Amino acid sequence: MHDTGSHPECVARILRVNEMLHRSGWVERCKTPEWKLATREECLRNHSPDYLDKLQSWCKDDAGRIEVDTVVSAGSWQAASYGAGAVCDAVRRVVAGEDKTAFCAIRPPGHHAMPQSAMGFCLLNNVAISALTARSLGLDRVLIVDWDVHHGNGTQATFWEDPSVAFISIHRFPFYPGTGKEEETGAGKAIGTKVNLPVPASTTAKDFLAKLMQSTEKLASSFKPQLILLSAGFDAHRADPVGGLSLEAEDYESAGKWIRQLAQSTCEGKLVSILEGGYHLTHMPECVDAHLRGIYAGEQKDPSV
Repeated sequence: MHDTGSHPECVARILRVNEMLHRSGWVERCKTPEWKLATREECLRNHSPDYLDKLQSWCKDDAGRIEVDTVVSAGSWQAASYGAGAVCDAVRRVVAGEDKTAFCAIRPPGHHAMPQSAMGFCLLNNVAISALTARSLGLDRVLIVDWDVHHGNGTQATFWEDPSVAFISIHRFPFYPGTGKEEETGAGKAIGTKVNLPVPASTTAKDFLAKLMQSTEKLASSFKPQLILLSAGFDAHRADPVGGLSLEAEDYESAGKWIRQLAQSTCEGKLVSILEGGYHLTHMPECVDAHLRGIYAGEQKDPSV
């Protein structure tokens, strides 16, 4: 178990989500595959060998705090590896056409993790690993949408010069981790494939969603993705103790319906949603439930969770 004690990114987060998945009937409705640990090869697609060795050693030694915001325990490597394995499995299934949509209820989150270091509660960058897995399966245009309240700096760093992966992030600013300004658009051949939408803390839910939708649709129209990956953070909820903007649970249902429709219109519905932040133990599971209602609205075939 990835035991972080009283840390905001605690085991109770996923326990509450799992309780909701059972209570709301998602477990009965959805296929739940038997996930495997991510292989070292899969992790090496995004992370350096030296970092993976250090991370495994820290976890084996039950090292505790490994950077200012990030804690590991003896079970953290296994938990992170299962999370990365889940997203790789989901991408393979969706790319192969076994499913159109998948949601990965995993922890720890990943979008702050850099190729060579942990950061901001994150150990392995799940969404970056999943995008690189899609690339290994032959896709050459993957779009990552990140609506976590914090900028996905680790994801952006991985693909900064990579034109085959477009990245768009809407996030509170100024705020942790301090990156994600509008002028950050990529480098080299990737210029213009990275879009940052920093918004002030006073932003209304209506304006947040309008900005996200309009800018993402514009990027998707020119980029023409074959797969959409979502860094689904729920810490823009008004009551979140770590982030907080003005969103309510129902806003995540609206956003879920929108991104489902975007996937249908651009990449045959191929969408993999990956849990990132969200730290209110009551509201976060409610937001996840609303998100699932949105992305699975009208789904005929059993989706994957």
